[in-house]
Amino acid sequence: FEYKKNAIKTSKYNLFSFLPLNLFEQFSRLANAYFLFLLILQLIPQISAVPWFTTAVPLLIVLSVSGVKDANDDINRHKQDKQVNNRKVKVLIHGELREERWMNIQVGDIIKLESNQFVPADLLLLSSSEPLNLIYVETAELDGETNLKVKQALTVTGEMGDNMDDLSAFRGELRCEPPNNRLDKFKGTLTVDGQQHGVDNDKILLRGCTVRNTEWCFGLVIFAGSDTKLMQNSGRTTFKRTRIDQLMNILVLCIFGFLATICAIMTVGHAVWEVNEGSAFTAFLPRQSGVDIPLSSFYAFWSYVIVLNTVVPISLYVSVEMIRLGNSFFIDWDRKMYYPKKDTPAQARTTTLNEELGQIKYIFSDKTGTLTQNIMTFNKCSINGRNYGELCDFSGQRIEITENTERVDFSWNQLADPKFVFHDYSLLKTMKEGNLEAQAFFRLLALCHTVMPEEKKEGELNYQAQSPDEDALVTAARNFGFVFRSRTPESITVMEMGRKVTYELLAVLDFNNVRKRMSVIVRDPEGRMTLYCKGADTIIYERLHPSCSKLKDITTTHLNEYAGDGLRTLALAYKDLEKSYMERWLERHHEASTAIEGREDKLDVLYEDIETDLMGGVTTRDMILLGATAVEDKLQDGVPHTIEQLAKADIKIWVLTGDKQETAENIGYSCNMLREEMEIFVVTANTANEVKEELQKARRKMCPGSAEKPKVIKARAGLFWLQKTQTVPDETVNGEYGLIINGHSLAYALQEDLELELLRTACMCKTVICCRVTPLQKAMVVELVKKYKQAITLAIGDGANDVSMIKAAHIGVGISGQEGMQAVLSSDFSFAQFRYLQRLLLVHGRWSYIRMCKFLQYFFYKNFSYTLVHFWYGFFCGFSAQTVYDDWFITMYNMVYTATSVLALGLFDQDVNDRWSFRYPQLYSPGQLNTFFSKKTFVRCVMVSTYTSLVLFFIPWAAMQDSVRGDGKDVADYQSFALSTQTSLMIVVSAQQMFLDTFYWTAINQFFLWGSIAAYLAITFTFFSNGLFFVFTSSFPFIGTARNSLKQPNVWLTMFLTCLLCVLPTVAFRFLHMQLRPTITDKVRYKAREEGQPAPAPYRPPPRRVSTRRSSYAFSHSQGYGDLVTSRKFLRL
Repeated sequence: FEYKKNAIKTSKYNLFSFLPLNLFEQFSRLANAYFLFLLILQLIPQISAVPWFTTAVPLLIVLSVSGVKDANDDINRHKQDKQVNNRKVKVLIHGELREERWMNIQVGDIIKLESNQFVPADLLLLSSSEPLNLIYVETAELDGETNLKVKQALTVTGEMGDNMDDLSAFRGELRCEPPNNRLDKFKGTLTVDGQQHGVDNDKILLRGCTVRNTEWCFGLVIFAGSDTKLMQNSGRTTFKRTRIDQLMNILVLCIFGFLATICAIMTVGHAVWEVNEGSAFTAFLPRQSGVDIPLSSFYAFWSYVIVLNTVVPISLYVSVEMIRLGNSFFIDWDRKMYYPKKDTPAQARTTTLNEELGQIKYIFSDKTGTLTQNIMTFNKCSINGRNYGELCDFSGQRIEITENTERVDFSWNQLADPKFVFHDYSLLKTMKEGNLEAQAFFRLLALCHTVMPEEKKEGELNYQAQSPDEDALVTAARNFGFVFRSRTPESITVMEMGRKVTYELLAVLDFNNVRKRMSVIVRDPEGRMTLYCKGADTIIYERLHPSCSKLKDITTTHLNEYAGDGLRTLALAYKDLEKSYMERWLERHHEASTAIEGREDKLDVLYEDIETDLMGGVTTRDMILLGATAVEDKLQDGVPHTIEQLAKADIKIWVLTGDKQETAENIGYSCNMLREEMEIFVVTANTANEVKEELQKARRKMCPGSAEKPKVIKARAGLFWLQKTQTVPDETVNGEYGLIINGHSLAYALQEDLELELLRTACMCKTVICCRVTPLQKAMVVELVKKYKQAITLAIGDGANDVSMIKAAHIGVGISGQEGMQAVLSSDFSFAQFRYLQRLLLVHGRWSYIRMCKFLQYFFYKNFSYTLVHFWYGFFCGFSAQTVYDDWFITMYNMVYTATSVLALGLFDQDVNDRWSFRYPQLYSPGQLNTFFSKKTFVRCVMVSTYTSLVLFFIPWAAMQDSVRGDGKDVADYQSFALSTQTSLMIVVSAQQMFLDTFYWTAINQFFLWGSIAAYLAITFTFFSNGLFFVFTSSFPFIGTARNSLKQPNVWLTMFLTCLLCVLPTVAFRFLHMQLRPTITDKVRYKAREEGQPAPAPYRPPPRRVSTRRSSYAFSHSQGYGDLVTSRKFLRL
């Protein structure tokens, strides 16, 4: 087995390979190869009627611009790779620690990590500074969970501690599974001194984790670089191309066919003309020796290929790249997407996907760190029937809490957490008054948990919580005077309003998913034994004393309000225990905890006994309700509004998270993705058949008339129609539904025989939430939608666990947030807050799409109009491939005369401004439907161009055929005809057509438009002057044509009539269409003209909702942590 190096490489080129590789890639494009072929043809004198530089100069510019852009992108990739690879870490070399770069780490190295350091490779934990060689790691980059995980080294390696001699002399053999992407599994065996020791996932530190609250630890590198589980989950990088790019390839292929057809027509015409008329011209235009009619026709074909090649102008591609680059800069420069708190601007990391942002149909979002802030806060509570945490004015109306709202001052408490924020002074007043119920409430929060305290300096407490909810609750108790100070396996020490109290810990009744609660049994210094319990309110209510019924009703009202606000609720209760009862229960508890078989079941029965008083014959009181807590999993600012706006734009949002089902569901309600009136289907089956049944049951409920077998429309697409596509059409449902599916069920649902059932059911729902999913499952869901919906997808996330999803989607967006930079490094666009997504799509994406579509329509229109004039002229010049226009006009038409004005259109045009775009998100829908540029649009554009070319050729031809000047001389010479035709063309495509297509005029548009006309006139008069003719006679043959022709009134009248007839049908069609069948864009633009700027939406505080749905704190907890904190091995006593 060959071990990989730890260096990562995302760049494509180096200094020596750039030129050959980049040129190979560029000439792999059909159009570039085509123009190179044309250039070679133009170097053959027998068939070239156009100078070679007309193709060589534009081709060189295109290759140079694209090459510079590719080089710049790759330089940025090199910088990012260098930044990661050059991070420093301490490596044990020859008995001493040396700082080495990450890139130099090898399998077998022993490295030292300290608190808050990233893990550079997959490591076997050897030893640590913590008791029993434990280490705390944050795995947010891997699985999206912010709670700390505990890892533990083997005893045989932990004994080495930080002794450098022992570590240097360590010898062993590790046999393990090959590199894979399973984040939760690891199997291996470590052999030391002939003895084998099992190695599982609890002893492995994965690359991407962060060491927390651990002074130091040592680890052995087992996998490096691309072999690490983080990189194995990154997914493969694919070259992303927009739908418009793919359509352009098809259109270019069709244009090639069209070009070959008209060239064939001209070749046949040439042969016929040579047979019938050619002999009459041989007297003054003799044929070359050896050139007969077939060979002459062959030459004519290739000559027309050169003359008519401008139907696919090379400047099209360089203009497209420039427009994309410009629109990318607009994203980078947008101050409204700049996050000042972290000094983070938005960044377009890929410059080739802008217009795709205006066509998104599905968004796949991570939860933790993307929708939420990774922060849990103690928000509200209900104690003895009184609600705390809300602020009201004198009239009793609720006051919304903002950042400027006055905070409760906890300076009286020396051990308070300075980061804790609370606004309701009445709770602090209640505590200081000595209210017994309030003190019991916070005493419970300070005792009933599995938090580990760390106090390295006097008064500086740091809690190591297994879940962020527990941290928030224990911190709240700490600030209100009940400070959890320390613990041993048998005791818990709490500072109660400044008085130190040590409780004897008799038992921890651990949480599990069935119990949905956790309890502790403690004995206070006076000898009273109490059971404190917290958990889901429905579970706690079943165990309350009848005397609590009135308090229960009041607390339920408060819980409904908390749930309506999207808070995670938890009920608290206690019961006093008698000594005789506890003695017998502890005996049974000892027997159950030492049982070899059925230990967990026996313990569950015991827990149920003491919490519900099932031991007959002994009188104990039932639980007494203390109140309820409400913890907020804080959303990022503006998340609900953003999701609402995107939903109005008919964009479907699916949440794919590694978090637990209840946590994800709660965020769904907080974001308004799930609502009370929705019917929610939950799929949690454990077999393929059960998953299928649950999906089918949900589908039949939503759409009773749906067919059992999905309708799959098969078609062909892509270049040469070689790509086979399968499309599952959307099915209409009545009502709003939601689907929640866990990772275990999703694994079955993504199998080939069930994937269509999953897709049909999910697409019927308004909201889809997939929880407990692996990184690769996220990518598989995205691929499933891409495969069968043929819709544009966007994935957004902030952690390494989102990288594969980001790479799989058409557009990947990285949030530069709490979980490192892995997602940003793999993304196409990045910013700091989820709320900026609506501006990225509804403003920048929509504008980019509209601009690109207008640009392409205009470009094809002007080039077909320009080129087809040559076709009509062929019938009057003996099919000789003679050009209509001056050679210099041909050279500069696309690169100078018509380049800048259409670039301004593609960079600055707006149908409506950003405010109206936000006011009417429905403006986004045309992009999803490909309304503005499609095959149908292209055909219509060609038809209009054909009409324009007919007018451009035949009106000047008919008007000037027999006309004379004022002095009686003929006007109808070839050069005058060419000048009037090309001038008419310039006016039509540069001025009149641009006036019709431009909605938003800037000084730059005006400058480029009138500058193009001025440049044309200045260059024309210069190139048709006497001076240049005398210096370069063969290159400037149109001497005096401009000044002679443009003096004639009939030439100006002819050009006016030509331009009028070209534009009139377009104006009439657009007028009638706008009057009879106005689009939503037409309606909003009319409203914008009438009203000017839209009035800012009045601020409305979020409505108060009441909900009977609960999201208990206990759901984010894990079983088994109670045993750990009561273990003698865990703590150094």
